[in-house]
Amino acid sequence: MQGLGIHAMMWTTVWDHAGAERAIEGAARYKQDFIEIPLIDISSVDAKHSRGLLETHGLRAACSLVMPEPAWPSRRPDAAVEHLKAALDTAAEMGAEALTGVTYGGTNERTGFPPTEAEYDNLTRALGAAARHAKSLGLQFGIEAVNRYENHLVNSAAQAVALVERIGLANVFVHLDTFHMNMEEKGVANGIIAARDHLKYMHMSESDRGTPGYGNVPWDALFSALAAIGFKGVLTLESFAGMPVEMAGAISTWRPVARDADEVFENGVSFLRNKAVQYGLA
Repeated sequence: MQGLGIHAMMWTTVWDHAGAERAIEGAARYKQDFIEIPLIDISSVDAKHSRGLLETHGLRAACSLVMPEPAWPSRRPDAAVEHLKAALDTAAEMGAEALTGVTYGGTNERTGFPPTEAEYDNLTRALGAAARHAKSLGLQFGIEAVNRYENHLVNSAAQAVALVERIGLANVFVHLDTFHMNMEEKGVANGIIAARDHLKYMHMSESDRGTPGYGNVPWDALFSALAAIGFKGVLTLESFAGMPVEMAGAISTWRPVARDADEVFENGVSFLRNKAVQYGLA
């Protein structure tokens, strides 16, 4: 995978026909190489319809998810394998190249204690089985580090690398997110360097999840590090501008993160593209 992407939730949180059409047409209009498709409700996705749209607009795709509590791998590895296999089958049917995200748990999963060896054993078993299924479908499988307030299992690039290497399969990769890195890494460049051998996917999010370039993320340090490691993955803009009220609790959007989605499109997309060109990544 290589290119510039954008998260479909810039246009929709519901992947029905109307949502898929709006998001895929929008990503193509902004000349993105990839669209990230969230698999929130796998059973409702019309994969053939999505595949047709992607092919019509010449757009590549990666799918993402957060695991629902009944299928958290740390506690219920067998249920997790079942859920991940269903997501992978859907991703393959729509022609996506990868499934990534918080594939190892939920964004409200915290025990109040550090992760245990038993939890990591369950993760390794469940994610290993899912990654083998992904390989059989020709898909890559990502692990996204998120901040400590969302999950207690994988918060840093180093932890993501450790889990990838513990699983030990070539199609498993590290997925980093600048919003989470801004909290968890001792310098975003150090996170990039730590993950360099496995890093294939980046969420490019501002410190407030608003418009890239209008917050506290040290973008030049980040892009310099990506250039230094010869990054050849996907840089995907992820912003939570314009999220519906019913999602506020899930992603803590208690106040607007940007004036509106148009501000992110007008300024954030061009900002990231210009930085990628400046540092030889596009």
